[in-house]
Amino acid sequence: MSGDLRVWAPSASRVDLMLPASGTTEAMVADGGGWWRSPRPLLAGTDYAFSLDGGPPRPDPRSPWQPVGVHGPSRTFDVGAHTWADDGWAGRDARGAVTYELHVGTFTPEGTLDAAVGRLDHLADLGVEMIELMPVAAFGGHHGWGYDGVALWAVHEPYGGPAALQRFVDAAHARGLAVCLDVVDNHLGPSGNYLAEFGPYFTDEHQTPWGSAVNLDDDGSAEVRAFVVEKALRWFRDFHVDALRLDAVHALVDDSPRHVLADLSDAVAVLAREVGRPLSLVAESDANDPRTVTPTGSAFEGRPGYGMTAQWADDVHHALHTLLTGERQGYYADFGTPETLAKALTDVFVHDGGWSTFRGKNWGAPVPPDMDRRRFVVCSQDHDQVGNRALGDRPSRVLTPGALAVSAAVVLLGPFTPMLFMGEEWGATTPFQYFSDHEEPELGAAISRGRAAEFGGHGWAELYGADVVVPDPQALSTFEASRLDWDEASSDRGARMLGLYRGLVALRKGEPAIASGDRAGTSVRVVDGAVVLTRAAVEGGAGGGRVDVVLVLDEGHVSVVVERDGGAAEVALDSGVVLGGEAAVVESRDGAVAVTVRGPGVVVLR
Repeated sequence: MSGDLRVWAPSASRVDLMLPASGTTEAMVADGGGWWRSPRPLLAGTDYAFSLDGGPPRPDPRSPWQPVGVHGPSRTFDVGAHTWADDGWAGRDARGAVTYELHVGTFTPEGTLDAAVGRLDHLADLGVEMIELMPVAAFGGHHGWGYDGVALWAVHEPYGGPAALQRFVDAAHARGLAVCLDVVDNHLGPSGNYLAEFGPYFTDEHQTPWGSAVNLDDDGSAEVRAFVVEKALRWFRDFHVDALRLDAVHALVDDSPRHVLADLSDAVAVLAREVGRPLSLVAESDANDPRTVTPTGSAFEGRPGYGMTAQWADDVHHALHTLLTGERQGYYADFGTPETLAKALTDVFVHDGGWSTFRGKNWGAPVPPDMDRRRFVVCSQDHDQVGNRALGDRPSRVLTPGALAVSAAVVLLGPFTPMLFMGEEWGATTPFQYFSDHEEPELGAAISRGRAAEFGGHGWAELYGADVVVPDPQALSTFEASRLDWDEASSDRGARMLGLYRGLVALRKGEPAIASGDRAGTSVRVVDGAVVLTRAAVEGGAGGGRVDVVLVLDEGHVSVVVERDGGAAEVALDSGVVLGGEAAVVESRDGAVAVTVRGPGVVVLR
């Protein structure tokens, strides 16, 4: 049984339950507070829709399943039908976890969650600890990035629907992999968005880049806030996910006495105690504001914290990317020097209260020295930094394997929570372009025109040349070009790069000085054109030793020196190869990965 259906429609004078299979309609029963309930329970797998005051059938705002797309009827789903095998799963906090972002539709040729299960062993072997799925909420069309979802409680049917997500999470846990789900609460997509017909889900009191804001502080906002919080709890409870990545929380405009993020944080903390495992919330925020990760019971600069477990820190990416590529267009204007990278690695935010040229104003706030740096997620690639480029090209388009290794070392051996983007570990050359599949011709044409117009807005013409054609998001070829080519991973070049990534991940896990997020244990200096990142164990902390990450930028290679207070080092670097001695050096020069023990001998791993 699925149970009674309930729907919030406060302005409706009548709500009817429509059952397509039988062609019948039944009157919903007013349940108080603008809520309506079905006159009887529905069996799992039953298709249904709602009619408001005699209007056309609409899917359920809390639909668990949209089997024929976002415009069709909803379907009941029995969340208890899956027999979970993860009773022994203790969970994984997002802080410090080696995270791997992937897009279900392009991760495998099949583009499904079940097909992705077949690649989980690869991720486990790499040393990944948490998988971050780009949004899986149902959206219009077959393929897209997922950030235009409209059935926010459902799982996109081409990915396999809700049962496939349960199978994926269970399979990940069996391999020791946590799962983070990317969710979008700051706006809905343009196709299949029927929420406004049901109630005041949006408000004109605030505007966002996508139009009217989600109503978090206007009349009727209590139920909208509950919609956001209860949806999050559902992913944790019914699908056993370990973390949620919250898209663009700076666009969750909320002037109420208590921000919805604080409410969400507290509700998740209660559920975490109930289920007996850590549950994490990771915010994407453009604000560069430590308040985001300040606990709800504390304050940052007199403002109550939002209580997020961690947040993305794009300034680290910008500082690293500009230094290696020389790009300075658009929001990269204030980045590009070794000193800027040094500031990002120690202070997190480059814009921490000072002038931002791109924004034309002072921006951000400084991160307190005692704040755990593992609260900040950093990367050298992600879906935004690759996919929002005019051609969706990866750093491998212009960087040598040695320079790619520099990026890997900074991300994986720094004090932050590292995140990799699918295929990065073998130096993937396939692009990740912006693609969509809107069924409405006028909407599709508008998306294509808009994407082409963006070409001149971020300095891309200066980078690529004015005659470069921006891929059409609506073209099937744009989606197909963005699929990973797994054959690259087994090529000579790919295997060497993969060996480097495995070695760096193992080094991160094996050295307490690297695993720490303590600011006091991190220092950076710029010497003779090299950036030297030093990770040292803090007095009184677990373990000991010191790790110097020497980035020799002009020669395009990276050296990682492991020392423990001048004594012997013993580091497992690859497939059971254990090296001992006073120090070990991992080198990657143009993709050739070697390990040198100080003293005689070189061991080539790949």
